[in-house]
Amino acid sequence: MSISVLELWLAILVAATLCWIASALIHMLFKYHNADYTELENEAEVSATLKTTAPKPALYSLPYCHDMQAMGDEAMQKKFADGPVAMIAIFPNGMPAMGKLLTQQILFFLIGALLIACLASLSLTAGADYMAVFKLVFLATFLSYGWAQVPYSIWMGQPWSNCIRYVIDALIYASVTAGSFAWLWPAA
Repeated sequence: MSISVLELWLAILVAATLCWIASALIHMLFKYHNADYTELENEAEVSATLKTTAPKPALYSLPYCHDMQAMGDEAMQKKFADGPVAMIAIFPNGMPAMGKLLTQQILFFLIGALLIACLASLSLTAGADYMAVFKLVFLATFLSYGWAQVPYSIWMGQPWSNCIRYVIDALIYASVTAGSFAWLWPAA
């Protein structure tokens, strides 16, 4: 017997809440993501230089190349060879708006759990075996939260060690999400 996503509302809420709690523990207790960032030796100088131009919040590439055809230009190739080559994220000035960011994070997990519920409801029937639910939801969750990190290391310069830490996060999120769905899966 097929099931609707509405029947999975409690699993969606529990999974999203547990992922959000796991994320908080990862960042506030275990703190292994502190290694994601490295200080520039000349941070004050770089900050002062950026402050003079007051760039608006955006993601900037250095050197900037408007399209792949421009990569063939000798002057552009020299800029890349001479360096630095960087991706710079500029945020609004001021302390991070933690309330807004935490709300966005829980919404991220809620929407993720909802999408995973959609997939699970299309793939499994009511009364499905605990391990069948766990395996499907685990894989879907890992793909949602972990595998998507790899291109940031391929194309955006994110160190592979950062990617590995995000993949570890995804394994944790996949475990709690799969456990929530398998535990709360509707009976036949």
